[in-house]
Amino acid sequence: MVHTVQELSIGHVSERTGLSVHTLRLYEREGLLIEPVRRSSGGHRVYTELDVEWLINCTRFRASGMPLATIRRYVELARKGPGNEAERLAILRTHQQQITERIDELTACLGLIKRKVGVYEELVADGVAEDPWSPTGHTPT
Repeated sequence: MVHTVQELSIGHVSERTGLSVHTLRLYEREGLLIEPVRRSSGGHRVYTELDVEWLINCTRFRASGMPLATIRRYVELARKGPGNEAERLAILRTHQQQITERIDELTACLGLIKRKVGVYEELVADGVAEDPWSPTGHTPT
């Protein structure tokens, strides 16, 4: 059985990944795609399913706070092929640690907010006009 590679337009890739056409062009210029984007005979960008999968990875890397420069370095290593897995692993471990630290920080923030929500829920339910969190003792407006 012969497998054909489905060719996707930049518009289709934008729809599938949630990235704007402008961002897709930026990612290409920044060298963030594993393979260079092919062009049709008419000069239009032609993407593959593998490009879409990689771009979805990029959106997750970006959403997690990974800088474009770090993604670019990872891509450069991936393009070189086998032999640099330890460096790729180091990039991912470093970022994993940064995410873990950020999650811990956000968890502490969420704990504070949950406690304050509980206090205000009690105040509202009790109809109390005194606010223990306010320096004046009055419920803020």
